Amino acid sequence: MNRAKALLLLTASLACCPAFAADAIPPGIVKDQPNSGRFVKTDAGYMVPYLQTIPGADVTFEMQPIPGGKFLLGSPDTQHGHKPDEGPQVEVEVAPFWMSTYEVTWAEYKKYMEMYQIFKKITAAKLQAVTPASKNEIVTAPSSLYDPTFTFKLGEDARQPAVTMSQFAAKQYTKWLSGITGLYFRLPTEAEWEYACRAGSTAAYSFGDDPQQLGDYAWFFDNSGERMHLVGEKKPNAWGLFDMHGNVSEWVIDGYTADGYAALQGKGVVNWRDAIAWPKKLYPRVVKGGGFAARATTTIGAPKTRIFRKAPGGSPASPPSASASAPSARSRCRPSTSATSSGTPTSNRSKATSISASIKKAAAPAPWPTRSSSTPSKS
Repeated sequence: MNRAKALLLLTASLACCPAFAADAIPPGIVKDQPNSGRFVKTDAGYMVPYLQTIPGADVTFEMQPIPGGKFLLGSPDTQHGHKPDEGPQVEVEVAPFWMSTYEVTWAEYKKYMEMYQIFKKITAAKLQAVTPASKNEIVTAPSSLYDPTFTFKLGEDARQPAVTMSQFAAKQYTKWLSGITGLYFRLPTEAEWEYACRAGSTAAYSFGDDPQQLGDYAWFFDNSGERMHLVGEKKPNAWGLFDMHGNVSEWVIDGYTADGYAALQGKGVVNWRDAIAWPKKLYPRVVKGGGFAARATTTIGAPKTRIFRKAPGGSPASPPSASASAPSARSRCRPSTSATSSGTPTSNRSKATSISASIKKAAAPAPWPTRSSSTPSKS
């Protein structure tokens, strides 16, 4: 599928923010067990939902704690709507992390887009030249839009999910966010995304097997009016995450493989890091969640992204070697996005061969060089 690119990119460097002091408690962690609400117990304390403000702005976003555990990645071949690239099912063990309650909105993403003029001046003045020592701190910012009517074709309300960015742009956003907050955000891996979407469910959907209930949780073909909707208008899943089904698709870190999870078969319980399909070429990549034009058992829609933050004691996802990494830089946060997808609402995989997608954040607290349970990954 061919599409004109919505964003051009300008490279500039960004100084890393210092890590938290050894005795400091990062956002989303409390020492004492809460009397109410959701929480996840860890050795470092109790992970809880929290609000994060983007420095220098009046924009906030919320993160939800996701407990660690094991689950079956993919769907059984007996499930209605199953596709070959959703199998074979593999048991994966996931560490605790935080994921954004909603997809990244235009209110959030536009703060990143505004950095273009600042980065342009820094580059012109040669204030922060790119050197071998600083290249790992480089953040690429979106340039001025050549065709805003394409980028904002589906709308630009502050509460709409930000869409039409490439996976590279989504990863750079999480890298930028990590740098300015001093926390660690990144896109989620495919396994993390599906685990968080299921929220403990083994059914086709996070809420069960009855597609008649889908309208309570998702915007899809039957109820969307063929348009994207504001985030959070439907019911959340059991772990407090909204719009995991429908509305827009979400970017993840992984590259797309037509044979699904065949490479993991026969390896017993797979650690989430080992389950990552590190991209070895520019495309295709994986997007998850379906979109507003999707049928109940298929997913075709505009991409979206959530951000991820890892839990205390976790480590950022990183490729096994430089040769295995994709041509673009991988930001260290866990969330996803795409153009063509099909499959069941929870385990469906979409093949993204172009640039459009949306974002969901993931994060993790100290000790991380840059950010809460969301961590920018190398790409």
